[in-house]
Amino acid sequence: MATNKNKSLDGSQFQFTPYKAKKGEEHMSPAQIDHFKSILMLWKAELMGEVDRTVHHMQDEACNFPDPNDRATQEADFSLELRTRDRERKLIKKIDESLGMLDTGDYGFCESCGLDITLKRLEARPTATQCIDCKSLDEIREKQKG
Repeated sequence: MATNKNKSLDGSQFQFTPYKAKKGEEHMSPAQIDHFKSILMLWKAELMGEVDRTVHHMQDEACNFPDPNDRATQEADFSLELRTRDRERKLIKKIDESLGMLDTGDYGFCESCGLDITLKRLEARPTATQCIDCKSLDEIREKQKG
């Protein structure tokens, strides 16, 4: 049984077994829904653990250094950690939205064209809301604007 180590947007890693669709299996079958629900829940739990570790780390490390350079270094470190956690908070929101879409039956279908988002794409980016073609077109349009 092969497992994939999926490196998420925040750099964390979690393992899952890639889904093998059965011949003739409908897209977003109950088994597929369970598969993606477990991936999303695992990812969310890992991110929430990071939030807890950050809070404890900042409480443990917070001290008033007499040296202004040490104080500035600590403030810069805390600022970087807080920015990282803010990105993770936004990612947790996307994960929650994806879990909601699983419950409503909207998960796994492109919000732009309505076609299936491939299982491989969803495993690579579990919060994807567009198929690769529509996402590529959006990125091309974005580059042309800028």
